[in-house]
Amino acid sequence: MELPVEAPEIIEVVAVPTQENQPVPVAEKVNITAPEISKPTISNEPKISALSLSSIRAKRELEQTVKPISKEQVQLPTEPFNETDMLLYWNKYAQKLGDKGQKIMESLLLINDPVLNGTAITLELPNEGSKIDFETEKNGLLGYLKGHLHNHDITIEVIVNEAVQTKKTYSNQDRYNRLHEINPAIEVLRSTFGLDINN
Repeated sequence: MELPVEAPEIIEVVAVPTQENQPVPVAEKVNITAPEISKPTISNEPKISALSLSSIRAKRELEQTVKPISKEQVQLPTEPFNETDMLLYWNKYAQKLGDKGQKIMESLLLINDPVLNGTAITLELPNEGSKIDFETEKNGLLGYLKGHLHNHDITIEVIVNEAVQTKKTYSNQDRYNRLHEINPAIEVLRSTFGLDINN
């Protein structure tokens, strides 16, 4: 038994003119072309190993052709300062080290007063060992002075002079005078308790 075959549907399209005697516009054909895909070019040059002499030569040639990037020069402050200002910050830095518990470094900084010559600071130390100890803290001190004195031309030179001796107090009066230099309030203590210096 055969199934009946259905007849295809016929659709009629009726063109309705918009105005009398004007034809209906017909859609234009548009040609769309696919974009061309470029094939990778194959170089006939041999590949260069990264570890070969020719690669090093090629790298050098490339570096010579590329202009080096020049960094902008920053002008660091170079304000003038005097020896009093320098000694003030020198002693503050020494005190800061003492507060941190670095008593040896504090004593090295205070063993002698540094001498200022322009922007060069000279410090005399009694032996080579103390110079080596000072060198470990030199960059920190230099940065501190440059920042607080607003002058980045400051340099520190250490001279070993074994003849340097710290002032030693021998008599009771000398000891009292030294203690009075450190803390003037000792006079109040001496007078309150009626202490005699000569005993």
